[in-house]
Formats: sequence, structure tokens, C-alpha cells
Amino acid sequence: MRPLYVRSESPHWTAPVARWAIWEPVRSEGPGATPDVGFIEPMLRRRLSSLARMSLRVAQDCAHDKNDVRLVYASEHGELVRTTSMLQDLAAGEALSPTAFSLSVLNATAGIFSILQGSTAPTTAVSAAAESFGYGLLEACLQLASAPDVPVLLVYADEPAPEIYGLVEDGERSRHAVAILLESGAALNIDCCRTGADMPRSSGSQSRAFLRSLATGSSSWYADGTAWHWSRR
Repeated sequence: MRPLYVRSESPHWTAPVARWAIWEPVRSEGPGATPDVGFIEPMLRRRLSSLARMSLRVAQDCAHDKNDVRLVYASEHGELVRTTSMLQDLAAGEALSPTAFSLSVLNATAGIFSILQGSTAPTTAVSAAAESFGYGLLEACLQLASAPDVPVLLVYADEPAPEIYGLVEDGERSRHAVAILLESGAALNIDCCRTGADMPRSSGSQSRAFLRSLATGSSSWYADGTAWHWSRR
């Protein structure tokens, strides 16, 4: 792994990608489809949201054999669907479910995966609006640089915010989850760069833009005044 370094104006770093996995609904299955999570015991499985199911599916696919993996979990909206449902219950004068409350926090899925793995490795939760994937990847790379012998798993998952919030999100930001396993010595290395830029905001999600770099060799994504670039080497 090339040493990670950060400049104050233009951070550059390298992501050594050992594996990756993605889940998204197949068009024929309909928008409400959820992945198979049969590796989770039935009582817990029934309580999982669609976001948690997506997250755990890709985490399992990518790092089922890595019991000591550190986990970075990133999401723009997190469990906003579940949280909104709880708020609506409160407004209707209904009692909240303790289980629903415990699974509504951003790091709930990370905790569940740690329990499934029997792991006591650290977990980190990141939410940074539309740039959540990028900052999650940066955090994962920093953690790997700090302890190169221990792999780091990045899981990013998101779904559109409930209609009540009035947010308009394009189709490429639909429900999906991505897992990326970072390991020192990985054959695939992605050079990452974050700079300032005066470009129109990208309509698609950061995570899908990064996946394009794995497939085509390079890609970019633009936020308000910020550019993220990824290139394979």
C-alpha cells in the first residue's frame, strides 16, 4: 500500500481494493424487493429494515471470512424510513417499540454485523449528506493506513428519503448497497483525490461513480464546489 498523505487544499490517497460487492433491486422484482439474508437467525431477520438487509447482505458477501475486520458504515439518510415511521407513531399518540428505536440509529447495522462475526474490532459510522460514500472511503483508508495489517470493510447503503420530506432524488440514487474490502497488498489500487471545483452538481450517487472507476478505470463526481476523482492503477 502506498503511504497515505493529505494536503490541506487537495487531499490524495490510495484505496487498495481486495473485494467489492453491490446489491440493488432487480427491475423484474419491483422496487420493494429485498435481498436474501438467510444467514441471519429468523427472529432478528424479521426486525430488519430494507436498508439493514441490503447492508448486511453486501457485508456478508464481501467479508464473511474476515472475523477481525474493522468496519466503516456510511449512509446519507441512514434509517430515516424507520425513524419517520416512529415519529408518525408518536404524533398519533402510539407507544414506540424499543426494538424499533434501538435499530433506528446509524450504527445499528454495524453492531449487528459485528455480533454476527463475533468481532470486537472497532466500527465507525459516517454520514455526510451526498458525500457520505466519499468520506466513508476516506475514513476507511485512514484506518488502514494507521494499522496496515488489519483489513477495513466499508459498507455504504442508502435509500430515498420518505416523500414527506419533499426531496427530489433521481433514479441513480435509488436503493442500493455497496461493500468494499480494503487490504494492504491488494492487487487493485484506486488513486483518490478530492479538490475544489466549479462544476455542476452530479446527479447520481457517489457510490455508483466510484464503482464506475472499478469498471472503466476512472470516474469523477461533483458536489457544490467539490470534486472527487478516482482512477485505477
